[in-house]
Amino acid sequence: MSAKYIFVTGGVVSSLGKGLAAASIGCLLESRGLKVNLMKFDPYLNVDPGTMSPFQHGEVFVTDDGAETDLDLGHYERFTHAKLSRDNNWTTGRIYEQIIAKERRGDYLGKTVQVIPHVTNEIKAAMKKVAQDVDVAIVEIGGTVGDIESLPFLEAIRQMRQELGREHTLFMHVTLVPFIAAAQELKTKPTQHSVKELLSIGIQPDILLCRTDRFLSKEIKSKIALFCNVEDEAVITAKDVASIYEVPLVLSNEGVDTLVLRYLHLEPKDHDLKEWEEIVRRVYNPKAEVTIAIVGKYVEYEDSYKSLKEALVHGALAHNLKLTLNWVEAEGLESGQRACKEQLPDYDGILVPGGFGKRGIEGMLQAIRYARENKVPYFGICLGMQTACVEYARNVAGLAEANSSEFNPATPHRVIYKLRELRGVEELGGTMRLGAWTCKLEPGTLAHKIYGALEISERHRHRYEFNREYEEPLTAAGLRISGSTPDGTYVEMIELPDHPHFIGCQFHPEFKSKPLEPHPLFKSFVGAAYEYGVKRRADKAAAEIEMFHRPEKVGRR
Repeated sequence: MSAKYIFVTGGVVSSLGKGLAAASIGCLLESRGLKVNLMKFDPYLNVDPGTMSPFQHGEVFVTDDGAETDLDLGHYERFTHAKLSRDNNWTTGRIYEQIIAKERRGDYLGKTVQVIPHVTNEIKAAMKKVAQDVDVAIVEIGGTVGDIESLPFLEAIRQMRQELGREHTLFMHVTLVPFIAAAQELKTKPTQHSVKELLSIGIQPDILLCRTDRFLSKEIKSKIALFCNVEDEAVITAKDVASIYEVPLVLSNEGVDTLVLRYLHLEPKDHDLKEWEEIVRRVYNPKAEVTIAIVGKYVEYEDSYKSLKEALVHGALAHNLKLTLNWVEAEGLESGQRACKEQLPDYDGILVPGGFGKRGIEGMLQAIRYARENKVPYFGICLGMQTACVEYARNVAGLAEANSSEFNPATPHRVIYKLRELRGVEELGGTMRLGAWTCKLEPGTLAHKIYGALEISERHRHRYEFNREYEEPLTAAGLRISGSTPDGTYVEMIELPDHPHFIGCQFHPEFKSKPLEPHPLFKSFVGAAYEYGVKRRADKAAAEIEMFHRPEKVGRR
């Protein structure tokens, strides 16, 4: 049987949650026993998100094959079992790069290369590639209907309907139904205009996902259905929820999966959402709370750490805990330990994430020293592992001027330096150590205990590495290298044996964490942080009681 296609578009404004909607539809179809794949088209001219600012685009999600992709692919992997690769994320830049390469080779035999058919054919070929060996391919079109740069992608999916027919294609449009407080009314006109924009380019949506802060009444749904030429039951309330993991349940209660099966002429099967229901139950009924500080440099824009935040949530859900995250600006800690003692004493755990450039590094080093000396659970990821090594070299191993050559090329102690194979490579795009690499763990280490295995595979995205020339002085001072590549070239994990929970990894474990399968490193870190927090609060309470009952000393002349 050939695959069916669901095309997800968005209108009115950006950031309506098309990626979450696509991921949730995938989740629901998997619960019905179907095999799905998902892909995202981004209309910007960048070849990939790898060189884009996290302030503009959020995090760069990395797949096993080393593709630097849009953050929505993280939602796809967290909500489904789809195995994603570079074929699952295409930008306009990458499409045009491929077409121009063909033109230069003479593949078009001297023909005039045009948007139609050459660009649209390339887009359709990309869609068909991810639809192999699956029941349903869910294709998200980035941007907003009406954007000039989105037109080739919209034209391509219009052509797919023409070629495959209604039984094999479904158009799902995510739109906005705002509540106007002054009028105390929900307004449907933005949705009507958005659908009109789609109709003007030949696309009639089959299902409308109406993003709103309250459930739509039957009357509102009927009005939208009438003016947008869809069935009443095809107007779906995509209500705001406190947890993104509730979205599949909300959409299921609205009957969207049943509707999809009917429209695509797929065999209806009972769905099984028990595991998702249990996740949501834990979200709203935690047994206790754990508080984590993320000391980073992009804290004013949390999408820069999207997968990281979700992985910490997964770790907390595994222990039935409520997670409270505070984003601490690393530059605010650069004045020293006094700043750390003022800003960090009320946290149960401290995490330093990945990043690039020297801004905020000295503040990260101060936070790491605070965690190490005060026995606060610490987790360093990528840059967080590198800075942990620098801090240890400076303050324990006696190498006072130790640094990374990324931050100070003239440092006399390059504890961290540029990957050997990248020396002389100045281009930024796609030149890092990317994708899944095997790591061997040392028996008896904390890392071994956490994973329960001696060989693991994790995803990387970095340009700098631990300098093995400093292995002896740092390990002699107490640092333990607990994970390396099988050939011993790269250091992948470090830890401190005399610390309750101090661990760092060169890779990005957050990319492989799922709500139903929390990553063991995050599960372990959050669990250690909770235990530390219980003890910290108990010690604080005992000290306050002792202070209250201490007899007042009266001085005499």
